[in-house]
Amino acid sequence: MSNERLLQVLRAPLVSEKSARIQESANQYVFEVASTATKADVKMAVEELFKVNVKAVNVLNVKGKTKAFKGRLGGRGGFRKAYVSLAEGQTIDIVAKA
Repeated sequence: MSNERLLQVLRAPLVSEKSARIQESANQYVFEVASTATKADVKMAVEELFKVNVKAVNVLNVKGKTKAFKGRLGGRGGFRKAYVSLAEGQTIDIVAKA
């Protein structure tokens, strides 16, 4: 997979209270990924970019919300999210690599 495609697959790390909690307890990291990315694409991208061994990948689609603005309804776009489980003893420094 080319470097350009790797960077298209992994868009950004998702940093929240929930992602910090599962990072500490289950050694899982959360990324926003391309809507066309598969589990295999995400696994390959994480392994090549961060030089770690990926144990499992779970992906899900987050639906966009309907919001009102000045009396009109509009929608926010949804996105695809990936939970990446790493092998024991391995970590990713998200702040330095992102």
